[in-house]
Amino acid sequence: MRAQLEREPDDDLDPWDDPDVVVVYMPRFDEYGLPIRDGGTSMVVIGYCPWCGARLPESRRDAWFDEMDRLGLDPWEDELPEEFQTDAWWHKGEADGAAREFVEPERVISPA
Repeated sequence: MRAQLEREPDDDLDPWDDPDVVVVYMPRFDEYGLPIRDGGTSMVVIGYCPWCGARLPESRRDAWFDEMDRLGLDPWEDELPEEFQTDAWWHKGEADGAAREFVEPERVISPA
């Protein structure tokens, strides 16, 4: 899976349209998924590596929306602080001592 996520994208194709991209990563929510090729950025979220079966991190999507509620922000209407448009909002929590809920496998098996 690491090979899939680290591969250089084709400059002519959006990663969501590139048929060689079989796993995508959404840093804002810390989610991995299988892209849906419908012209948008939809994906089916996965909880396990499709090659080795290792558990992937828990999605932070619910925590992101909880944080939006706590801040009184509407994600669809309000301008969001820059840290909430990237993974910076949850990396800040890790710096404060919060632990990840998975163990990254030492070896990843991929078809590449």
